[in-house]
Amino acid sequence: MRSKGRPAHEPAAITRRFVEAMAGAGVPQSEIASVLAVAVPTLRKHYRHELRRGAAIVEARLAGRLMRIASGSDGTALKAIMFTLQCRFGWSRYAPPPR
Repeated sequence: MRSKGRPAHEPAAITRRFVEAMAGAGVPQSEIASVLAVAVPTLRKHYRHELRRGAAIVEARLAGRLMRIASGSDGTALKAIMFTLQCRFGWSRYAPPPR
């Protein structure tokens, strides 16, 4: 007897690379799922590793660029340094000085 509904999604190597590339480009998961014609939970179920890896790749690239900018000696470098200290290390210009 045949079951009702859509057939189960079977990930292929090409769709895995596609998902990783799109996640790395910052495309929302809902859009990636739409292109693959699957639901977002199905995307997360079958492509969890690719979604995480794509996001990690873009984060690493951005962090590298930020560090390169922060190594300069102009006003942009100062802003990049302050941004990094606030985001990565919890620094705040409003926090009381350490005792």
